Amino acid sequence: MRLFADSLACRRSSRVVFDSLTFEAGAGEALAIVGPNGAGKSTLLRVIAGLLPIMSGRIGLEPTPDDTPPAELCHYVGHRDALKPVLTPREQLAFWQTMLGNAALPPDEALAIVGLTHAAGLPSGYLSAGQRRRLAFARLLVARRPVWLLDEPQSALDAASRDRLAGLMARHLAEGGIILAATHDPLGVSARTLDLGGRG
Repeated sequence: MRLFADSLACRRSSRVVFDSLTFEAGAGEALAIVGPNGAGKSTLLRVIAGLLPIMSGRIGLEPTPDDTPPAELCHYVGHRDALKPVLTPREQLAFWQTMLGNAALPPDEALAIVGLTHAAGLPSGYLSAGQRRRLAFARLLVARRPVWLLDEPQSALDAASRDRLAGLMARHLAEGGIILAATHDPLGVSARTLDLGGRG
């Protein structure tokens, strides 16, 4: 499997965030997207996830079954955790598993892996920032998608949780997955670098 961008450009309002951007990442490969604030790291992930329009160029994922759009084969974890405060972690994951399809781990097993078994039945509004972040990563485990798009994945995580996340990423890569992560910090797994520093 190969994810690629060819001469990709994106405009937000009147500003071209990046243009003529070309890269690729293959099965089992992580790509760390780096650069100063405002360089377009988060924007690039949102474009790949199908949340922002492309101005020009294209994004592709080869091979894809039944001409499925690349965005539908991506997990996206952004700055916002996309959690409903009144739902429990177990309910959140059950919802995401149903919505995303291609079920993988049961919600309770995913919660155990990210260390949230004790909070499975609590309203998510009671969780700390780090716990909410771990719950967002548990979404990656309940539905199979080959590409993980992670925006500042270590944000709000303590050292133990960063190690746990590194283990999840290493396992995904070992199974042939692809990871693109916008980050200012080392990912904890071997990664090539895509530097957006000179792109606006």
